[in-house]
Amino acid sequence: MAAPLREPPALHDKAIQDLSFIRRTMEGASSFTDVPGWGLTAIGGTAVMAAWFASLQPSAGRWLTIWMLEALLAASLGAATMWRKMRRRGGATAAAPLTVPARKFLLGLLPAIVAGAVLTFALVDPQGLWVAGSEVPRTLPGIWLLLYGVGVTTAGMFSVRAVPLMGLGFMGLGTIALLVSGVSPDLLLALGFGVIQSAFGVWIARRHGG
Repeated sequence: MAAPLREPPALHDKAIQDLSFIRRTMEGASSFTDVPGWGLTAIGGTAVMAAWFASLQPSAGRWLTIWMLEALLAASLGAATMWRKMRRRGGATAAAPLTVPARKFLLGLLPAIVAGAVLTFALVDPQGLWVAGSEVPRTLPGIWLLLYGVGVTTAGMFSVRAVPLMGLGFMGLGTIALLVSGVSPDLLLALGFGVIQSAFGVWIARRHGG
């Protein structure tokens, strides 16, 4: 008897491979639309309060502590609200690992954040940090704003239009902070992490589903 033909299974397997390739290609080409608008607005509100509270501190150490706690709170709020939006929009599939657009977005954002953290510890003098009347380096708020803007702009290339525009706003404000002396660092940080972030958060929330 002749051996059974194996062509149909081979064609079936090839079709599955082709469909998987098409799905991965479409996923990789799509934009990350799960930036949490209301989460950014909430982060902006906490940043304004942090700026006010930090301005009252008597030493650079306590000032820096306030902003480090704000950074942790902002990261927690951002991650929680982004995950919630992904689950709400993606349904059951949101429990899977991060999608390709989400990974691209985070990989565009995180290097600048890490660079900002490294420069912070490199510029701050730990010996005089807690002395009353001590001040952080004048360039530090500008570095934070500029690098955060770079990260947001880069990550925004894989997201909705409002995100890179927000990043450019941060970069502009960071440039002003670095080049113009005599401006209150807490005012600049409140304008950037507070006002700009809240305004774009409302824009994203209204146009892109929360």
